[in-house]
Amino acid sequence: MAAARARQAQLVKPPGSLGRLEDLAVWLAGVTGSERPVLQARVVVAAADHGVAAQGVSAYPQAVTAQMLATFGSGRGAVSTLAGAAAADLVLVDAGVAGGSEGLDCLRLGLAPSRDL
Repeated sequence: MAAARARQAQLVKPPGSLGRLEDLAVWLAGVTGSERPVLQARVVVAAADHGVAAQGVSAYPQAVTAQMLATFGSGRGAVSTLAGAAAADLVLVDAGVAGGSEGLDCLRLGLAPSRDL
């Protein structure tokens, strides 16, 4: 971490001008053991359904949630394009999709859709 602090002092910027970001950079260097750690950006999209849709207040039925996850996973969604442009991994999470996410490349939390919020 001392090497990371020394590196921060050598950068062309007023000391401390990046605030918490400088502390985070030093912490990350300590955690990874690298003065200049390399990170892989990730975009996480968590999807779930709730019971409010059954009351007719949603513009789309619950079936659309699983379809949107499939669209994102196929690379055809806006978030997929943005993640690709940022060279970020796209991580899809089924946090309670009513239609299920079987056959999709996503992390399943094992949560059931809520009945009412």
